[in-house]
Amino acid sequence: MTETLRFGRLPAATAHLCIDMQRLFGPGSPWAVPWIERIRPAVATLVAARPQRTVFTRFIPPARLGAASGAWARYYTQWPEMLRERLDDRWLELLPELARHAPPAKVIDKPVYSPWHDGRLHGWLRGAGVTTLVVTGGETDVCVLGTVMGAVDLGYRVVLVADAVCSSTDRGHDAAMTLYRERFSQQIETAPLQEILEAWGND
Repeated sequence: MTETLRFGRLPAATAHLCIDMQRLFGPGSPWAVPWIERIRPAVATLVAARPQRTVFTRFIPPARLGAASGAWARYYTQWPEMLRERLDDRWLELLPELARHAPPAKVIDKPVYSPWHDGRLHGWLRGAGVTTLVVTGGETDVCVLGTVMGAVDLGYRVVLVADAVCSSTDRGHDAAMTLYRERFSQQIETAPLQEILEAWGND
């Protein structure tokens, strides 16, 4: 399926939702996503073009194992070094070329894959009149997946920037992109960064 904005230009009521582009997933971290280095320039370009229309999410692990509920407790048993009682807070920061844009960009912290769990993000977007979300970041098959599916359920027009999302594995990334393009073709569009920059209107 061709990657393009099938439903036309992006309205002014569009926000850029940038998912978890943090040092936590960058070089040197136990959770490093190798592909993050490939997409950093594209993400930074979009943020710089529309900083006032950008919302960053940050994945924030619990302070200690006892604060993790249910299956998350089992998860952090495998990653105890990522609990905040042992993790330097600097790892939670946005990548530096992105952090300099906040503010005016907004930052929303979340303890799980989806940014919709407590209603804050949806409330803020609706209050700002946002109807369309342009999504970048990582990982394509984890936090981006949680973000995109929640946005679909809430009725947003969802546009995934095909050259500005990444995963830890090619297989997971490719499978997720196939899912978005083929199973959700009426609700999720995928398009390259250049087309999105050219199609994002000001009125």
